[in-house]
Amino acid sequence: MMTSFAAEGPRLTILLVDDTPENLAVLGELLAPLYRVKVANSGARALELAIADPQPDLILLDVMMPDMDGYTVLGRLRSQAATTDIPVIFVTAMNATEDEQRGFDLGAVDYITKPIRPPIVQARVKAQLDLKEARDWLHNKNALLEAEVAARMDENRRIQDVSIHALARLAETRDSDTGNHIRRTQAYVRALALHLSDHPRFSWLLTPKNIERLAKSAPLHDIGKVGIPDHILQKPGPLTPSEWVIMKTHARLGAEAIEMAERDSEQPMEFLMMAKQIAHWHHERWDGQGYPDGLAGDAIPIPARLMALADVFDALISRRVYKEPMSFEKARDIIVSHRGSHFDPDIVDAFVVLFDAFTVIATRYADPDNEINLRC
Repeated sequence: MMTSFAAEGPRLTILLVDDTPENLAVLGELLAPLYRVKVANSGARALELAIADPQPDLILLDVMMPDMDGYTVLGRLRSQAATTDIPVIFVTAMNATEDEQRGFDLGAVDYITKPIRPPIVQARVKAQLDLKEARDWLHNKNALLEAEVAARMDENRRIQDVSIHALARLAETRDSDTGNHIRRTQAYVRALALHLSDHPRFSWLLTPKNIERLAKSAPLHDIGKVGIPDHILQKPGPLTPSEWVIMKTHARLGAEAIEMAERDSEQPMEFLMMAKQIAHWHHERWDGQGYPDGLAGDAIPIPARLMALADVFDALISRRVYKEPMSFEKARDIIVSHRGSHFDPDIVDAFVVLFDAFTVIATRYADPDNEINLRC
């Protein structure tokens, strides 16, 4: 059974549930002038109408009904996401404290006892609908605020990403050989980090959030090159020992620049910490023969170890003013030959597994003048 009592232009909907037609009629006539009223004479029908459009803003529910009593109906309503937040007032002839407590425990918001007294019914219905409107307003307001915060965070993230790439491109303009180097090395590092994220030596650091920070910071690995003179950075041939000493200072210069950015930041930025590690130590070697500090083994931060392999692989397959590019396979063999000397052995093993993925990345972001020669 389903009957509707409707006033002109009602805004809020009330569902009345009672197995006695007379009770439904009394409540319907009382509330119809103020609200859209739908009625059901069984618990099963009430559950159907509770999810039907328009959904009720409030349910007045009889406790004592055959087949499915009000407690069972309320339990079903609270167990479904679509109806769990609809306020329910029990309407019952029972007045024992334990009965009321049971209803409140199940989630009822109020009790109305029979026989019905119109002023009491109207006052309690209005009070619960006012509370629901306030809750809905707050929910919608919170949703709008959350959406605005998310939009602002996304905008900040995009601004941050653009700024990082702009800084990386600044270094690139000083070194015309790099091309898409920053895109390729960023993708290599991300691939290595994802692969090693469940490795016992790396999992403590390579969480999903840290992998994103790592990928975000990777393009800044050579930012220190902005401090290297052009006649050294762009020299079309081997560097002299004195020039090489100057060239190696780009690692320290990059770390110092990022550290200054950290100090200028109003709050700590985790990705800058990783960026500083990468810039400072991505030329260190597993055997301690690298620069600038001669770190060895696990003393080299993981982000720098990942970048070390990514940077060398990309240098080998890229054209430089002083050399032609190597084939992917030859570059792979050189990397493998330096397992345990230049590179962390486990990172080399990951690289071997990911070799095909590396070649896909290298091809996707190939420099125009390398496209023909990458595999030669």
